[in-house]
Amino acid sequence: MSNSPYTISNYQPTDFDKYVRLSIEAEKLEPTGRCVSPQIIAEHLGRPSCSPEQDLFIVEIDRDIVGYMDVAPELTIGRVILDCWIHPEHRRRGLATKLLSYATRRAQELGASLAHISIPQDNIVAKSVLSKLGFECVRRFLELRLDMAKVSQQDIDQPALGWRHLQPGEEAKLTQIQNRALTGTWGYNPNTVEEIMYRTSSSTCSPEDIILTCEGDKVIGYCWTEITGGGGTAIGRKGRIFMLGADPDYRGRGVGKKALLAGLAHLKGKGLRVAELTVDSENKAACALYQSIGFEVRAGTLWYEKAIN
Repeated sequence: MSNSPYTISNYQPTDFDKYVRLSIEAEKLEPTGRCVSPQIIAEHLGRPSCSPEQDLFIVEIDRDIVGYMDVAPELTIGRVILDCWIHPEHRRRGLATKLLSYATRRAQELGASLAHISIPQDNIVAKSVLSKLGFECVRRFLELRLDMAKVSQQDIDQPALGWRHLQPGEEAKLTQIQNRALTGTWGYNPNTVEEIMYRTSSSTCSPEDIILTCEGDKVIGYCWTEITGGGGTAIGRKGRIFMLGADPDYRGRGVGKKALLAGLAHLKGKGLRVAELTVDSENKAACALYQSIGFEVRAGTLWYEKAIN
């Protein structure tokens, strides 16, 4: 950036500590609910589909990182997902526009046709910036929350098709049911066994938090739960339905609902009082299912799209 005190460059491993500090500060200034720690960030940068030295761009001034643009390739569905954050003290200086140009070039190198980015629906400034940068809003996702106290123990303990926890070595089964259940839904990029193995072995995941519903030996549905927040203590911890799906051949038989109830029973057994999830507002069947259990809308997320020439 000529005649500017800012420099934009590719991330390097030596930038890790400064990148962690910025990520922690970003969560403090503009909370998203994500758990941020050096270990979690290292795991994020080390995931199989990630090449941070090529896909992560940082903005520096006086040797401090004050912004970044992360380009996450999902090339099976022809897109990249962008994650951009600039420190409030350094906004309105054209840095987002500059970072987008770097991200666009990287997306072109990867052969992506679309760039997607998500923002809270009440972020008026971000809406304006994205519009000026040529993005269009294409999807609205709903953030739902369930007060566990409103769901009777009888409801979540009702007998289901045989269900059990994921066992080590069953990552291929989880990959298969997840891809069968979700491939073709908006924004879903089919996973590989390698990616599932990496995710299930991370510090924020435990196989026991993944519920499989079965008919005999066949896995026909699943509910992937998570526990977020709390900083390692019970206070502030929340349950989360990360993913839920049923084999297409078994839809309409209540498999998804039973998997969801099994997941909620697992979370309630952990002493969690709140469960949250995200759902596509256009997925009417899923929205109806969650609302029938007692989930309520608490916020919304907008997805913006830009074609990559």
